[in-house]
Order: sequence, then C-alpha cells, then structure tokens
Amino acid sequence: MVESLKKINTFWSNDKASRLYKPLAELFATLRHQSLVIGFSGGADSAMLAVCASQLAKDYDIRLYALHIHHGLMSNADKWVEQCQQLCEHLAIPFSVSYVTVDKKSGLGIEGAAREARYQAFADYAKAHQISHFLLAHHLDDQAETLLLRLLRGSGIKGMRGMSSISKKDGLVFHRPWLGCERQLILDLAEEFAAQTGWQAVQDESNYDTQYKRGALRVTLSPALNQYWPSWKQNLARHARLMDEAQAIMDDMAVLDFQHLSVSEDQHSFCLKAWRELPPYRQSNVLRYWLALLGLQMPTDKRLQQWLKQLREVHQLGYDREVKLEHEQWIIYVRKGKVILSDNKKIAQ
Repeated sequence: MVESLKKINTFWSNDKASRLYKPLAELFATLRHQSLVIGFSGGADSAMLAVCASQLAKDYDIRLYALHIHHGLMSNADKWVEQCQQLCEHLAIPFSVSYVTVDKKSGLGIEGAAREARYQAFADYAKAHQISHFLLAHHLDDQAETLLLRLLRGSGIKGMRGMSSISKKDGLVFHRPWLGCERQLILDLAEEFAAQTGWQAVQDESNYDTQYKRGALRVTLSPALNQYWPSWKQNLARHARLMDEAQAIMDDMAVLDFQHLSVSEDQHSFCLKAWRELPPYRQSNVLRYWLALLGLQMPTDKRLQQWLKQLREVHQLGYDREVKLEHEQWIIYVRKGKVILSDNKKIAQ
C-alpha cells in the first residue's frame, strides 16, 4: 500500500485522459449543479472515472461522492477499502463503504446475486443521502461481454439491447458515459496514473476466474474473437443499437394493440376475442407489454409459450374454468370473455 500519493505532473494533459474526458464532459454539461455518486470498486475503470470526473466536476459545479460496495466475497476486500479511501482522499471526493451480504442461495448465481446486492446498496445510499444520479464505469468491453453472454443464454430483443448509457431503476438514474470507450484506453491511462502518483488500482482476481461465466469468456473466448474478429466489440455495440430501435418499434406496436383490447380501468383485464384477432407474434408482444405495465417479472419463454397456447385454445367466451396461469403471487384466468389478472388470494371461486 502506498503511504501517500506523489504529485501529479503532466497527467491532466495526457491524450488518453482527454479522450476519456469528452463523453464525460458531454454528460456533465447536462447535469450542472447536481450531485453524482460514483460506483467505486477501486478497479482501473472506476478509479479512472473518479480521477477524470474529479477534474471536470469543478467546471460544471457537480458534487461528487464515491460509494464502495464491500461484498465480503474476496479475502482482499478489506485492503481494497483502504486503497479506495486513499484515492478519494487525494481527489477530495467524500467516500463511503456499504457492507452487503450476497445471497448465495438466491438462484441467480454468485454474479447475479452480487449485482442485486450492489444495486440495493445503491438504492439505500440514495435514500439516505437524497441523491438519485449514479455514475458507472462500464465500457465497450463490458457492453460486448454482456451482449455475448445474453446471446448465449438465449435472450430476446429486449435483452440484446445491452446496457444503456442512461438507465432508470427504482427511481435512480444510472449514467454510463464510457460505453463507447475500449477498456485498453482506460488501462493505459491507469498505468500512467500509477507511474506518476504511485497509486495502484485494485486487482480483483475474480475478474478472470473461469468458474464465473464472464471470467471464462474473458480468458477463453475473447482472445480468439480478438484474433479472428478484431471489430467484434464494435459490431456487437452496433447490434445493441439496432436491437434498441427494434424494441422501440415493438413497444409502439404493443401500445397501439393494447388500446384496442377493451382494457379495464385498472388494466387488470382485457378482451380475449380482441386479443385473438391479432397475429400470433403481436399476441405475444402485447401480452409481454401487459405484464410489464403491471410491474410483473417476465416469465421464461417456455412458460410464456404455454400460456399463449392455452389462451388461444380456451373457449372464446371464457367458459373453460380450468385456465389458471400462476405467476408469482398472481393468477391469470379467463372469465366471461376476459383475460384477468388477480391476486391468487382474491380470485373468485
């Protein structure tokens, strides 16, 4: 651990730093006089984001804070807290640590469970400090890896949109200004920063641990893709943009179709006959839209196909009382020509 950071000399005029400044400055221009929380792991990505942001924030009157999530999964986690605090003190960024417990039995896997715990910690911090904007260091490599993993899992168009430069979750706004920047640029900058200051970024060995899917991709698949398809990251990023446009068209179509289904005032039921008059691909599209509108999680594709089959075959006037599609604490059933969503405790017998 470095005792103290050396004085920075010419780092701020570095060409790599200036190339990373541009997308960050464009974002800051839209967030003048706001408060921003940096999701700060202490790795090269978030560290360089903090370094660049600390300089630009002065120009846009933006108040920066750094939040480090201690997942309790790695033996070096306590040392990482010290490294993070040291850099934040040097950059004059208020630093906080959130200690979380990762639910290893959640069914999401370690990576998924850690992500859920992390975003819950963000929400708790936002509520306690009345700050809604978060700054994350995801970059082009992260985007490409995310898309590739989702493709291998069989994600649909919505999943293949990848991460957005701006996204909202539970009232929070997450900004990712570096999604178009390759990680190598960030790593080169971190190396030069270390040479000038003596501060070393956190090295999380789990990033390349092949027991995790993302680590396996980085170790085994990425090198081959880099060799035979050098532009694969940029191509996947373009694919994400096209999928985002396609999803927007599908959403627009779902809204139009939904308006013609004689929807109840509380939006918990719609006309089965009107729904069955739609082409099959629009039936599934508007059903997904309906579930999302009511805040329900999407069912698996297999379950959704089973639902579609039953709804297409049930008596059009809803005489088949055996149709009861259970989902979370809800039941979808058909009665008097209506497809109805009801709490399973309140469903009429």
